[in-house]
Amino acid sequence: MDQHEDELSALIKGKARRYQAPAELRSLIKASLDTERLSDADIPRPRRRTLSASWAQWMNLGLAFACGIAVSVVAVYFVRTGGEEERLVQGVVASHVRSLMASHVVDVESSDKHTVKPWFTGKVDFSPPVKDFAAEGISLVGGRLDYIGERAVVALVYRFGQHTINVFIWPSTSGSPRDPQFTVHQGFNVARWTSHQMQFWAISDVNVRELQTLVRLLVQADAP
Repeated sequence: MDQHEDELSALIKGKARRYQAPAELRSLIKASLDTERLSDADIPRPRRRTLSASWAQWMNLGLAFACGIAVSVVAVYFVRTGGEEERLVQGVVASHVRSLMASHVVDVESSDKHTVKPWFTGKVDFSPPVKDFAAEGISLVGGRLDYIGERAVVALVYRFGQHTINVFIWPSTSGSPRDPQFTVHQGFNVARWTSHQMQFWAISDVNVRELQTLVRLLVQADAP
């Protein structure tokens, strides 16, 4: 049997035709074998890393965008606030100078608060506090109707020696009180404060100590 098997094997090797597999088939088989070598645990790892990197990138972009929006809002707020403050100051200074140049300091001339305060009834939509401080050397001259920031305001006029002091009053848009602040604009001393939902501006060419005296008297008189 062994002799016949050897003879048959030799005959097959000598007579049988050999066929070589195409290159495309070899490539497909190799790719299939390479894929099978990868375990299920190995496949999602690079995908998880890719997703994590993408998520982190989007988070960074979102954070940067949010920070940009926040900075823009704050910048706009301060620009608008600063612009409004400047317009009010310019309006106060212009009204003070205009009253002196036009020799129209008062509409109602009186040192009696019971005469000055009722005069504004129906002319403005609020009731201004009117006080006289003649005993302290600062006398009430009277009052007039004026316009600042496109609205009607009360102007109380005081006299300190030869100096005229205008005190402008109108309702405050902020309910919180604000302590007096003193600044200088175009050579005039200016004071601003908020009390009892009213906004006060005092302006004059008196020195700052004299203006502080009037402001202190007004704040004390307006205190409950």
